[in-house]
Amino acid sequence: MATNIPIQPCFNSNRARRFLTFHSYGQRHVLALLGFLGFFMVYAMRVNLSVAIVAMVKSDRHRNTIRLPANDSCPAPVVEKKSNAEELTGEFDWDERTQGIILGCFFYGYLLTNFIGGRMAEKFGGRLVFGLGVVLTSALTIVSPLAAHVSTNSFILIRILEGMTEGVTFPAVNSLLASWIPPNERARAVTLIFGGSLFGTVVTLPISGWLCQTHWGWPSVFYFFGVLGLAWGWLWFQLAHDTPDQHPTISLEEKLHIKHSIGGHKKSQALPVPWRAIFTSPPALSLFVVHVGNNWGFYCLLTELPTYLKNIQHFDIKSNGIVSAIPYLLMWTFSLFISSFMDKMLMNKVLTLGQIRKLSMAIGHYIPMLALIWMSSVGCNPYLAVAIITVTIGMSGAVYSGYMCSFQDLAPNFAGTLTGISNTLATIPGFLAPIVTGLIINNQQTLSRWRQVFLLAAGVYAIACTVFQIFMSSDIQPWNEPSQSDKKKQPLVGELKIV
Repeated sequence: MATNIPIQPCFNSNRARRFLTFHSYGQRHVLALLGFLGFFMVYAMRVNLSVAIVAMVKSDRHRNTIRLPANDSCPAPVVEKKSNAEELTGEFDWDERTQGIILGCFFYGYLLTNFIGGRMAEKFGGRLVFGLGVVLTSALTIVSPLAAHVSTNSFILIRILEGMTEGVTFPAVNSLLASWIPPNERARAVTLIFGGSLFGTVVTLPISGWLCQTHWGWPSVFYFFGVLGLAWGWLWFQLAHDTPDQHPTISLEEKLHIKHSIGGHKKSQALPVPWRAIFTSPPALSLFVVHVGNNWGFYCLLTELPTYLKNIQHFDIKSNGIVSAIPYLLMWTFSLFISSFMDKMLMNKVLTLGQIRKLSMAIGHYIPMLALIWMSSVGCNPYLAVAIITVTIGMSGAVYSGYMCSFQDLAPNFAGTLTGISNTLATIPGFLAPIVTGLIINNQQTLSRWRQVFLLAAGVYAIACTVFQIFMSSDIQPWNEPSQSDKKKQPLVGELKIV
């Protein structure tokens, strides 16, 4: 007589799960590494202009500069006279307003494709969308020097197109991670992958400064990183896949671990977007607000820091690139430390998921806010200025364990769409911050003008983080699930078919 023997789940050992999570190298780690390198390239091709523009622009543009009292500016150090080549006087006659437009125009294009990128990733897969985004940006980067020599407008157009191709990257990867990364690994995975943008900044700034001083000049900055991006694209399309089910070499143990951990909250097909529910959800709205505030501070410093160091603290271009990279090196290393620490707090049940997200944002915004307030009174002390800027940018690495994980926390089914909506709104500071900074400076490179820039960024940090602390939640939102009539039609990523 046959006996009904209950079939035990093949992955029910907590010890085995912990071992697999922390000690085994699987295909999700390959994806994370490729994502890290991808965002390295994304930011390398985004920030290289921040240093290159210093070498591109004529340095002796004094005819429109308003002279103010000496006590409102820092005296330039006395140095030996250098040759014209060493001074890197540049070839483009761009004033501060034009430079602000050039630095910010990237984000006009970036604004247009974030939401589209999220929905395309949910429909066609994040692998294709992310890969094409980086590869097309690489091709545009290579033709940037030619466009700059043709005309200023041509160069601006290329930067706008680069923004459009990069705009799909963050939503596409968030859509991928919702299918690949278990929740208790999320902070570390998100920090590692998106931390590639920080590492890209760290490496790109000094390398760009060095390349500008070689006989190849500033065009080599664009050629070098553009070719690297194309090489990454080949690796990505060879090794990356949209879901564990589609991966040809993933182990059964890792596949089951991922599915068991994610559960049935992530559907395998794109669902209709619950627009009204999203835009009336306090957690979602607070996520958008903190993202906008974070990007104001980040992009303000990212695009304007080399200019501040050159015109106020009088660093030369080579030192400028190195000094500009130091804060992002701290930000990257601190983000890796804090994400590992936060995941351990979650696993050991010392803090809840919601507490971890809010504590991370408090560290990532309130400490930079205080540092920027201090920065406004630093005066002509270049070493103190660099130290405060390093703290400001470095501590903001905690946000990778904060709001950057919240897109997947709130709605795994719409992680790409949420990122697209949020990144679209958060792109506005990308072009607005350089323009506002240019209007504040207004050809007057003085301490008082830069003080206004720093205090404005501090205020934005304070308001955005406070909104997040009050309204944010880490719970999966009800609108993540399809309607009852659709549930029968949508297979779950976590479902296993027994043949």
